[in-house]
Amino acid sequence: MNAAFSPGFAARLDRVLMRAQELEAMLQSGLDGPAYVAATREQASIAELADQIAALRRAERELAEAEALRDGADTEPELRAMAEDEARALAETVEALSRAVRIALLPKDEADERNAILEVRAGAGGDEAALFAADLFEMYRRYAEGRGWRFEVLELSENDLGGYREAVAGIAGQNVFARLKFESGVHRVQRVPATEAQGRIHTSTATVAVLPEAEEVDVAVNEADLRVDVFRASGAGGQHVNKTESAVRITHLPTGIVVQCQDEKSQHKNRARAMKILRARLYEREREAKASARSDMRRSQVGTGDRSERIRTYNVPQGRVTDHRIGLTLHKIDRVLAGELEELIDALTAEQQAELLAAEG
Repeated sequence: MNAAFSPGFAARLDRVLMRAQELEAMLQSGLDGPAYVAATREQASIAELADQIAALRRAERELAEAEALRDGADTEPELRAMAEDEARALAETVEALSRAVRIALLPKDEADERNAILEVRAGAGGDEAALFAADLFEMYRRYAEGRGWRFEVLELSENDLGGYREAVAGIAGQNVFARLKFESGVHRVQRVPATEAQGRIHTSTATVAVLPEAEEVDVAVNEADLRVDVFRASGAGGQHVNKTESAVRITHLPTGIVVQCQDEKSQHKNRARAMKILRARLYEREREAKASARSDMRRSQVGTGDRSERIRTYNVPQGRVTDHRIGLTLHKIDRVLAGELEELIDALTAEQQAELLAAEG
């Protein structure tokens, strides 16, 4: 047993291995129907963890054998040196596997496996802020495409220069919210705008919100609580400007949340899109309230997800991107804006895991 594990924790690992073996035996016994489906799902949910625990146990046994050989009174010096090297390498393996197992057993965010609603809005900086918002929206589109996710534009409000005052997308795939949830907040860009004749650097901002997608069963929306207005799509953002009242604005009266969709020619489709966004916002509102009730004073090192919090700066003249929550600077701004976000997201995820491990003791 790894000395870092308490007896109770080690017993917990034993139960996971035992359950994995039970499920394997059950599936080989000829289960069918709902029982087979349930067993298959449970096996899939613990298979990776069981493999990690089994690998850890093997490494622990090999480490014990190497240490016994190294410390043996009759071990020859040359063999002792080899055993010392092997023990050192195995100790590092055990440490890495122990951490992986602890991370796998950390409390999960129930929303991590959900799809997400991405909202990007221009902040301070006028037309330049809208152009930056468009750059961010395209960055997330490319990141999604690189991971094989589906990226569906739900709402787009453009300015005359091709920037986005507001852009909303639905992103579907594996663990979308888990990968994108740290992107919520204020993003800042420092660069020379195309419209700047003097070559001066301007600072502009855009706000990003990533919300877990909600199903109807997650959020009960009373039709009596909604005010629905229909109107004609118009302005630079109306991609299908027409003479029919196809655009939809839904106001949730109890919370004051307003959602507007006008990109589809069909009023029915625009209403469905607006309801999808509204449910996501109401679901996130409930999640935030529960999190606040659980720990009113706790503030994560990787940020609260508050959209008023400045989280990242993109400095174009210096070619760098800095995430202020973890003090990480990458000197590859072009690649980041092209959708290469893995290094940033991995670092933010690791920081959260470290914090949770510390909280778990």
